[in-house]
Amino acid sequence: MASRLEQDDVDRVATLARLALTPAEREQFARQLTDVLGYVEQVQQVDTAGIPATSHPLWADSAWRDDAPLASLSTADALANAPDANTEAGLFRVPKVIG
Repeated sequence: MASRLEQDDVDRVATLARLALTPAEREQFARQLTDVLGYVEQVQQVDTAGIPATSHPLWADSAWRDDAPLASLSTADALANAPDANTEAGLFRVPKVIG
């Protein structure tokens, strides 16, 4: 079984995920993450020698279809309910989120 995660480990993961955890949540996540790591260790012990790599667990050849053009919304219809659209330019305006 995986060694128990320390509070520092949980704090580091919480910081990366931008989570503010209570002490009870920190303890709960430490237990849960320790369990997840234990399951990963179990999976790593499975002998996969001779098993080809798989990109998808299901046979997906039948999932592909030919592309066919279909009717879609006009620009005016798409912008009709937008809160701050520039209808003259045919663009949506969104809040600046970078720099």
